[in-house]
Amino acid sequence: MKILSKEQIYEGDKLTAQRQNISSTELMERAGTQIFNWIHMRMQGAPVPIHVFCGIGNNGGDGLVLARHLINHGYNVYTYVVNYSDKRSKDFLINYDRIKQTTKEWPTLLTSEKDFPSITPEAIIVDAVFGIGLNRPIDDWVKHLFQHFRASKAFTLSIDIPSGLLTDKVPENENDVVWAGFTLSFQTPKLVFFLPQTSKYTVQWEVLDIGIDLEYIYNLNTETELIGKQEVLPLYQPREKFSHKGSFGHALIIGGSYGKIGAVNLASRAALSSGVGLVTAFVPKCGYVPLQSSFPEAMVITDKEEEFISDISFEIEPTAIGIGVGIGAHDKTVTAFEAFLKANTKPLVIDADGLNILSKKKALLKLLPEQTVLTPHPKELERLVGTWKDDFDKLEKTKAFSKKYNVIIIIKGANTITVFQDKYYVNTTGNPGLATAGTGDVLTGVITGLITQGYQPLVASIFGVYLHGKSADIILQDYGYQSLIASHVIEGLGEAYIDLFKQPEQPQQAENEEDQNA
Repeated sequence: MKILSKEQIYEGDKLTAQRQNISSTELMERAGTQIFNWIHMRMQGAPVPIHVFCGIGNNGGDGLVLARHLINHGYNVYTYVVNYSDKRSKDFLINYDRIKQTTKEWPTLLTSEKDFPSITPEAIIVDAVFGIGLNRPIDDWVKHLFQHFRASKAFTLSIDIPSGLLTDKVPENENDVVWAGFTLSFQTPKLVFFLPQTSKYTVQWEVLDIGIDLEYIYNLNTETELIGKQEVLPLYQPREKFSHKGSFGHALIIGGSYGKIGAVNLASRAALSSGVGLVTAFVPKCGYVPLQSSFPEAMVITDKEEEFISDISFEIEPTAIGIGVGIGAHDKTVTAFEAFLKANTKPLVIDADGLNILSKKKALLKLLPEQTVLTPHPKELERLVGTWKDDFDKLEKTKAFSKKYNVIIIIKGANTITVFQDKYYVNTTGNPGLATAGTGDVLTGVITGLITQGYQPLVASIFGVYLHGKSADIILQDYGYQSLIASHVIEGLGEAYIDLFKQPEQPQQAENEEDQNA
């Protein structure tokens, strides 16, 4: 799914009105009606107090359309106009007149804190104060209104975006933004829903299709894409009947040091479980027995040193290489890593101390093959790209780094973001159970394995992040957040693959016929 910028949304609204020969007022009616349908389907006329707070722009106009439909269907509605300016949009005024013709209870005008209504915790607040077009400082009394929402403990539903939240900036003060329990976003979600600093402003979100011109969206080149099953399924490469282990490549995992051989074990097992034909682990001597005894499917090459890697040399011809997991930062290891980069021509995935070595010796970045995949956690990313002032600055710095060195960077987090050149790919799978030791090693193995099988590095990154998160989502049902460990994620990869081809459950036709005849 494409995530549109603010400017692209405006252009889409304009083109839709032109191509479908409708007015902006009719498009607003469509949007407001869709919001009503969403609410009505869930509430079915329940006599819950619904407080609809409307701004005086187009977001407020959407709120007025909603309020009118709620009133017409007998809901317990209280409508307010948040009068923060003398200017009103044309479509707001049209819908203000329409609601006045619908009910004798005209919207209550709010101009200061003394006008704030009492809201009980059992009520529902609909936030339609500001939309994506907010371009002025918010008055203090309006900020206090937002705080009044939170203090009421009522469920808050925001229209399109929580009021006060911008599409491309982090708020300076969290009290200046509506904290929504749910946001109904028009046509596409907003990037701010997926960033650590701003995702807290909406607990959940859902996209409402308001009929923006599909040709416009299809031909649009967006900076950000949201990655789910629909996006990754076409990436899957089916297997031929007469394929064999040689058909799916030979992955090499380089890493490990005394006490950290488990990282190589996890990455190697993940690579094999992702589908590669062969896996070899390159480790210090202390890793030989642990790997051979715990992971019989792998081949093992050892360094001459007992406790760390000092010379990365091998006679095999790997298809792709994952390096850095558990490798440590011994001086001889750093020297060996540098020599390896100078000689290597194979596709690379670099993680953990491999990234830390690169951050200390930035000149090595020029030795990386094109589209090398880097998989940093936040601190490792900061060492690579420098400090950032907020999440948007982090994305910009990461994008600039990717373009400068022609590398793919995976920013690990609740919504892992793959960055390459000018594009962001936001993943939708995964859960807090992944916040445990070794899951990053598993991700390194999965991506290395996919590249080994012939997936292009960017595709392998997007697909690998999705599979890794989906496996965790599936296996969570058996272990819960607290007890999920990295090995479980490897065990769930097979089910994650199978899930790609599962169809959503459909209601049985017989049951539907019974309902119709009832």
